[in-house]
Amino acid sequence: MGRKPTITRGQLLDLAEEIVRTEGAKALTIDALARAAGISKGGVQYSFVSKDDLVRALIERWTSQFDAMLDADETSSATDLIRSYIRAMRASQQAPNAKMAGLMITYLQDPANMQETRDWYQGIFDRIGMASAEAQAARVAFLAVEGLFLLRIVGIDEDGAWTGFLDDIEMVLDRLLGPA
Repeated sequence: MGRKPTITRGQLLDLAEEIVRTEGAKALTIDALARAAGISKGGVQYSFVSKDDLVRALIERWTSQFDAMLDADETSSATDLIRSYIRAMRASQQAPNAKMAGLMITYLQDPANMQETRDWYQGIFDRIGMASAEAQAARVAFLAVEGLFLLRIVGIDEDGAWTGFLDDIEMVLDRLLGPA
C-alpha cells in the first residue's frame, strides 16, 4: 500500500497559482512547486507528470470555476446567456495580469489545448445562435466583453475602468434588446 500524500492536488494547484501570481508564468516549474510545497520533485510529479500537465490542470480549474459562475443552462436565451456571462466576468478574479496571460499563452501552444479553447468558444457561439437580431446583439456584446478581457490582461483595469466598460456593454445591450 502506498504512502498517503502529504499535500493534495488542490493544494499544489493553490501553490502553483500563487507562484504564477507573484513570480510570473516562467517561474512555475515542477522544482519551484516542490520547494513551495516542501516536498520532493517526485511528490509533485505524483500529481502532475509534467509542467504541461500542471498548466493544463490550472487552466481546467479556472475554466471550471468560470463555467460554474456562468450559471446559464442550455435553454437560456442568447440575451440571458450574455447577461450571465457579463455577471460572471464581474465576479471573476480582479484583472488577470500579464503573468496569468503568460501561462495561458504557454497552454495555447499545444494544438490540442488550442482546439479545446476553440471548442469552448464555439460552444458559446452555438448557444447564442446566428439568425435573430437578439443573437446578433448578444454576439457583439460577447465579443466586446472578450475584447475587454484581453485589454484587462495588458493592464486596462489598473484604475478600475473595467467595471465601467462592462456597464457600457450592458447599457448598449439594454438599448438594443430591452432591460433584463
